[in-house]
Amino acid sequence: MLTSLSIKNYALIDNLHVDFNDGFSIITGETGAGKSILLGGLSLILGKRADLSSLKDDSQKCVIEAVFNVSNYNLKALFKAEDFDYEAQTIIRREILPSGKSRAFVNDSPVNLNSLQLLGERLIDIHSQHQTLQLTSNDFQFQVIDALANNDAALQDYKLELKAYKTLQKELKELLSFQAEAIKEHDYNSFLLNELVEAKLVEGELETLEEEYETLNNIEGIQEKLSEAYQLLSEDQIGVLSSLTSLKNVFQKLSGFSSKYEDLYNRANSSLIEMDDLFSEVNDLQDSLDADPNRLGVVDSKLKMLHNLMQKHVANSVSELIEIKNQLEEKVSITENLDDTINKKQAEISSKEKVLNAVAKTIHDKRIKVIPELRNQLETILANLGMPNAQFKIDVILNDSFFVNGKDELSFLFSANKGGSFNELKKAASGGELSRIMLAIKSVLAKYIQLPTIMFDEIDTGVSGEISNKMGDIMLQMSKTMQVFSITHLPQIAAKGHSHFKVYKEDVNEVTQTNLVKLNHDERIVEIAQMLGGSEMSSSAIAHAKELLN
Repeated sequence: MLTSLSIKNYALIDNLHVDFNDGFSIITGETGAGKSILLGGLSLILGKRADLSSLKDDSQKCVIEAVFNVSNYNLKALFKAEDFDYEAQTIIRREILPSGKSRAFVNDSPVNLNSLQLLGERLIDIHSQHQTLQLTSNDFQFQVIDALANNDAALQDYKLELKAYKTLQKELKELLSFQAEAIKEHDYNSFLLNELVEAKLVEGELETLEEEYETLNNIEGIQEKLSEAYQLLSEDQIGVLSSLTSLKNVFQKLSGFSSKYEDLYNRANSSLIEMDDLFSEVNDLQDSLDADPNRLGVVDSKLKMLHNLMQKHVANSVSELIEIKNQLEEKVSITENLDDTINKKQAEISSKEKVLNAVAKTIHDKRIKVIPELRNQLETILANLGMPNAQFKIDVILNDSFFVNGKDELSFLFSANKGGSFNELKKAASGGELSRIMLAIKSVLAKYIQLPTIMFDEIDTGVSGEISNKMGDIMLQMSKTMQVFSITHLPQIAAKGHSHFKVYKEDVNEVTQTNLVKLNHDERIVEIAQMLGGSEMSSSAIAHAKELLN
């Protein structure tokens, strides 16, 4: 419940602080006294966007602060989800700075407006004439029926399943679109892939082939140089092997004289072994080298093919070509297997539809079950509010389409007169009748769900006399289980409040200000008498006011 409200530098309010009690509170005041200003300030607490023009003094910041007792609202889960600090006495503060910047705080922690709106919806229900118009919308009508049907859990399940269903449909649509494009590219991709497969690509192949090509293309020169090396190594008189053998023998004869000479012998012998190995390798290379024009042609052809493929695919190596081949294989494979993927996705959608249909049927059945009870309660209350012939014709029809709240189409028709035809609320009910219907609905809802603090802004518009007295009784009854405010111009309703606040204007230093004050018993008599008879109160008006209060 709302326990206090402070407003500084907002519209015509300079500095206002007021404490509220539970039960039924009345707010009255002359037209233009500033009741709308009070509601405007309160709406900022609930997350409405701020307007710089709202500042009374545009050189100072505007601060609006409200304290709520939230201990009975089961809000710990919401506080945790929105990362608010939970306090049984929760303080919400809005600040509008002269720069135009707006800030919001919950228990002194900064919050964004979306989070504040979520919390505000659970704290105060401000019923305005605009909300009365919402009564004619299917969304609101469904909310009423679902509240009585206790459909909250089923609707949450439905919405989760519907979200998953729409995701699957989106994925199927993307698959079908991809398939249409892929089919166009499939033949070309298959051609490119076959070209790369036939190339029999091997990692590092390009470098090996280039080396082989250089060898085959220059074989005569290589053979000539190998022959020259062979001669240098093997010639009998001046060949390297012959000379090293002679050198080794010299050092062998010296090795007996000193370890120094033995070391020279070992080094010469090691060099001879190395040169002998080199000679063998040169000999083998000479034997293995044969001019092979056919092989040269094959290598040349393979090199040209690889270079052409690299140029075609803008690749720098065979490794990149292999990666491109793998990508093409994946594309071709996906295209060729898309039918299976699409069939699986369609099966998932079909399965999800069965789940959705089952949940939607549960929601539908529960709605059907409570409609007679809702209709009877509304007609009973409205008969007590001077509409004895009011009748509702409410039908929910199971449709083939999945809507955001089930598969039902709602027909919520009303007739105010006996023998009259049923029509939509916005066509069949006057403004005063809509106000009474809304009050009836709110009073019914209060029995089924824990409504927050509710504030009725002139819900008594268009009614008077005994009807207003009965509307006051309904609000008084509602206040037994919740905090109820009524902004009213009717003395019959004003007299029923447990607390009475008056909004008034006054001029201070030639500046008009709006204030809100709580009235004591005697002040209530005067206020109600003025509501009955105008500013010039008669003794009968005062007597009538006392009678209403008693």
